[in-house]
Amino acid sequence: MNRVLNTVIRIWRLPDLRKSLLFVLGMLFFFRLAAHIPIPGVDLQNLKAFFQGNAILGLLNIFSGGTMENFSVVALGVAPYITASIIFQLLGMVIPKLEAIQKEGEAGQRRINKWTRYAAVPLAALQAFGLLTLLRQSPRPILGTLMGSDYVFTIITLTAGTMFLMWIGELISEKKIGNGISLLIFAGIIAGLPTAIQQIAVTFDRTQLINLIVYAGIAIITIVGVVLITQAQRNIPVSYARRVRGMKMYGGVDTHLPLKVNMAGVIPIIFAISLILFPPMIAQFFVQAKSVLVVQIAQWVISVFQNQLIYGILYFLLVFIFTYFYTAVVFHPAQIAENLQKQGGFIPGIRPGNPTASYLQYVISRVILVGALFLASIAVLPLVMQGFTGSQALAIGGTSVLIVVSVIIETLAQIEAQLTMHEYET
Repeated sequence: MNRVLNTVIRIWRLPDLRKSLLFVLGMLFFFRLAAHIPIPGVDLQNLKAFFQGNAILGLLNIFSGGTMENFSVVALGVAPYITASIIFQLLGMVIPKLEAIQKEGEAGQRRINKWTRYAAVPLAALQAFGLLTLLRQSPRPILGTLMGSDYVFTIITLTAGTMFLMWIGELISEKKIGNGISLLIFAGIIAGLPTAIQQIAVTFDRTQLINLIVYAGIAIITIVGVVLITQAQRNIPVSYARRVRGMKMYGGVDTHLPLKVNMAGVIPIIFAISLILFPPMIAQFFVQAKSVLVVQIAQWVISVFQNQLIYGILYFLLVFIFTYFYTAVVFHPAQIAENLQKQGGFIPGIRPGNPTASYLQYVISRVILVGALFLASIAVLPLVMQGFTGSQALAIGGTSVLIVVSVIIETLAQIEAQLTMHEYET
């Protein structure tokens, strides 16, 4: 507690850092203000009931920063921007020219970011159209009589809302106090805590006391586990050979190569959500088709994905597989081995070159196994809790906890770096 208080005092004593922190808090305030400006003509009660009955849309609501459930002007959140970022990361694997741009450093990253922003615009419009179409299929009226020009205007408004959040996120990132996009999602999750607590208080009775105790215990264990896995890493020892240049000697240093257990973060969960959401969303378009066979197939697809057991198994497997997939995208053992060899570094007991690459691939495969099992377990934790407690109000949002803890750790690390830099300069 004293350490936290001392950190706050150190931040407040530095004018630049204090202004940056207040600016970030101000931007988050505007984000939450926009999240409470609803689209006209929407029945919020029916909308909330629709989201509570659909676990997949509930997850999308998390990544939108809690704005989708209110169907505000920023209902899409930053999901289209995240999707565009993932697309460009994957394209870098198959397009050599794009991969070369990604390796150009800061200049190349600026170009990629610009293209990502451009790609987010049509993706936001497409997602807005899909969301409106999905809501119109609800058995309870949600959108009212939204037709013609009002329909187009709503799509434009939702797209503009996403662009507004992208702009806020970039302004926050420029202050170097956490990642702007992550902080927006973090703020949306935290803003939903009072409502969740109120829901538990309203529905609570003495028969649920044991469930509440179990919930509190598992919540603490989940938070501790998320912190440990987020911070955990496998250190590979690396030594640098001594080299003599002129009258000076270089190298002869022993260090390590850190391999994070959760290298993929929450990206595999986003991948899995996108893939699971696609079939039932497409099926919704054919529920009212003229062909009886098409309607039956569409209803069967929807019923399969609404089955909690099937949904949970598919979700677990997809998160597990995508964790390995994304790690393969961002971690390149052959490139690391080549860089080590060029710099005169080597892993003790392992020959440089291909043997080093094979060893790194072997180690990362074993390390990521723990991370993949952890992410998959966190993803299906709410479903497991619902099955044991029988109460949706007592379901633990493992994905939400993972996002909150990851953002807090990242933000605190950047603040500590800022404090260290200011103290070093003085």
